[in-house]
Amino acid sequence: MRAKASRVAAERAGRRAETLAALLLRLKGYRILERRFRCHAGEIDLIARRGRLVAFVEVKARADHAAALLSVTPRARRRIEAAATAWQAQRLRTLDAPVRFDIVTVAGALPRHHADAWRS
Repeated sequence: MRAKASRVAAERAGRRAETLAALLLRLKGYRILERRFRCHAGEIDLIARRGRLVAFVEVKARADHAAALLSVTPRARRRIEAAATAWQAQRLRTLDAPVRFDIVTVAGALPRHHADAWRS
């Protein structure tokens, strides 16, 4: 029973971090296209658009921003990139749009946007 309670708490914290990240991005002029996109290749926390640019955003909540950045491993990046390819394949009109991979870290209640965190 305890494991289930900790999973529920982690899920709640993750959703809270994604909500804070989405709010931050909206304040910066992005439109949220999708939250928690899932496919066979992986999951993308947020997909946002500003102008023609499509940003695939990984959200990480940790005790501090540096730890959150380090938690996005090369393996996780490859899964996000594969999921981004699948998302674009479903939306052919986005194939010519410039894309970027961002990370939003959340430490406490403070989200921080790390634009262009890596390149595929």
